[in-house]
Amino acid sequence: MNSAPALLIQQLTAKARATAHARSPACPCGAATLADHPDGIVVRHADTVAKAHPEEADPRELTTRLTLATRHPGILLPPLAPAPADLHGRLVTFWPYGTPVDPKTPDAAPWEAAATLLARLHRTPAPPETPTMRGPAKAAHAIARLRDAGPHPAAPPVLRAWGTLPAWARAEAPMPHTGTLCHGDLHLGQLVRHPAPEGPWLLIDVDDLGVGVPAWDLARPAAWYACGLLPPGEWARFLAAYRAEGGPAVPADGDPWPTLDVPARALTVQTAARAVAKAVAADRPLDEVEQSVVDACDRMATVPPQLTQEHAK
Repeated sequence: MNSAPALLIQQLTAKARATAHARSPACPCGAATLADHPDGIVVRHADTVAKAHPEEADPRELTTRLTLATRHPGILLPPLAPAPADLHGRLVTFWPYGTPVDPKTPDAAPWEAAATLLARLHRTPAPPETPTMRGPAKAAHAIARLRDAGPHPAAPPVLRAWGTLPAWARAEAPMPHTGTLCHGDLHLGQLVRHPAPEGPWLLIDVDDLGVGVPAWDLARPAAWYACGLLPPGEWARFLAAYRAEGGPAVPADGDPWPTLDVPARALTVQTAARAVAKAVAADRPLDEVEQSVVDACDRMATVPPQLTQEHAK
């Protein structure tokens, strides 16, 4: 285990096992580590999932995010406990297991479900104590990791593209609109079916949940489409489903790009920065997909972004 002490994973697994057994004495005792990376460690024991959040996670903000998930069970997967626990200085939360998106069947990717859930989330009133959506902060963190990784020939075009973005998209100034409840890190890995295996799709991972610019939640699929990584038909399905559900991030018809351009550029830069940092750490060349997002950054640096945000209200 190179991204977290093995002892922490063992203890997190023990917590998941204890929680699973408390929920169901007839536990079949299946266990697995689902994720082990800087953004969190996730382990599963039977129908219970335990997550150790990043060391810098704020307990008050995380509790508020858990409360939001509890209040909106038709949109977000509700946690098993209303507040995080402490495990050797790391905040830990517990969740029911849900069936994730199968990466081996891309044609069955639930783009419409993702878009519908986002639109419903964006139309949900946010309580006054809701923290700020962390999307731009995550992008800035990816750039910091890139700079710390050391020299690489792909780094300069990524940093040039980053420099063309407005300050709010780089987490250097407040977002222009912060009245909309946003997920903050939407991708297909953030959807599960619950109850497993065939329940409705729900959004998971509340770490970045908060108020902000809703177009950020559409930015990753928009960026993939712009980079040629998401087929036009799938992007059209996603956008149409979001609009059909009354999502406020983009106008109801017409060109969505004046609103999506800046967030899509930011997510392209974030993806490229992470890819280059990982390549440097592993001492390997960029793969074809990674190179495509770096090439997109190179093109972006020569064309100023569209700065319209009038629909992100």
